[in-house]
Amino acid sequence: MPRPRAPLSLRILAALAVGFTLWAAQELILPILLAAFFALVGNPILRLLQKLYLPRFVGAVLVLAGGLAVSGVLALQLAEPAGEWVRQVPREMKQLAPKLRQMTKPMQDANRAAQNIARAAGGESTAKPVQVVKTELNDPYRSLTATPKYLAQVLAVILLTFFFMVYGETLQRNAIALLPGPQQKKLTIDILHSIEREISRYVLTISLINTGLGLALAGALYALGVPLPESLLWGTMAATLNFAPFVGPLIGIVIMLLMGFVAFDELWPSLLPAGVYLLLHTIESQAVTPIVLGRRMRLSPLVLILALMLFGWLWGIVGLLLAVPLLVCVKLVLARIDGLEGWSRLLE
Repeated sequence: MPRPRAPLSLRILAALAVGFTLWAAQELILPILLAAFFALVGNPILRLLQKLYLPRFVGAVLVLAGGLAVSGVLALQLAEPAGEWVRQVPREMKQLAPKLRQMTKPMQDANRAAQNIARAAGGESTAKPVQVVKTELNDPYRSLTATPKYLAQVLAVILLTFFFMVYGETLQRNAIALLPGPQQKKLTIDILHSIEREISRYVLTISLINTGLGLALAGALYALGVPLPESLLWGTMAATLNFAPFVGPLIGIVIMLLMGFVAFDELWPSLLPAGVYLLLHTIESQAVTPIVLGRRMRLSPLVLILALMLFGWLWGIVGLLLAVPLLVCVKLVLARIDGLEGWSRLLE
């Protein structure tokens, strides 16, 4: 006897309730998802260490310590140029404004003339309207009270990543033991292991590709005369933004344009950083990633944009970074479940 289906209105209300829960509980959900993401990156390395007869606990400590060491060294290298840019942004924007005004002067003159003609034709005065400028005072205690909260979230992500790597398989094994029948257990184990292996490989591969893109951009900027610390800063930015397709590279191109106008005096050298970034991103997205990952991991651009909008709206920047890995997880799960393969092909 077929199971009765819930009415459409009830399913819509359930979806809205799930979406509101994901948004309201983001302070709890995001550390868990980030930890699972980092654990998936480290799992292939952890399996390699286990083949070398290294206990899982020791391997997890080494992988996590290595990741934290690399992140710490990179943060120390980038802290000074990032802080310098933050301090110099007002002064650099003042220097940038004359350049942009000079480049857009013909368009501004034409626009101003059109506005004057329209006002004269309508009998309006050409005097400039009075503008009211609102000022906002920043609360110095807000950032002070928010710092311990951010540190606690970072510590929670680190600890959860360690526990996912060490005890994730045990938890999975205990959950499978609750299933009735050996056939269901064997099938579930095969599906979970294959999904976990493919997702780990995908996340690690994408992380390596993005790291390569960041290093290539840093090397190109250094060759153009940008100091090495600043080149590493922009390369790290490009590698991080590349986890969010379409949106991330678009933001990166805008930032590279601003950086080029600030770093160089002439017009064409100012456009070189953005041009190099666009070239490298095109090579990565159109050649490297499709060749390395193949068709199994291909996702529809429309589905990607919708996922980025949804998760960006729910969780902000972190949602943009996690949208693609979560979508790949959903696709792999659907492809492994009988009767849902068509939904997996729908995402391609």
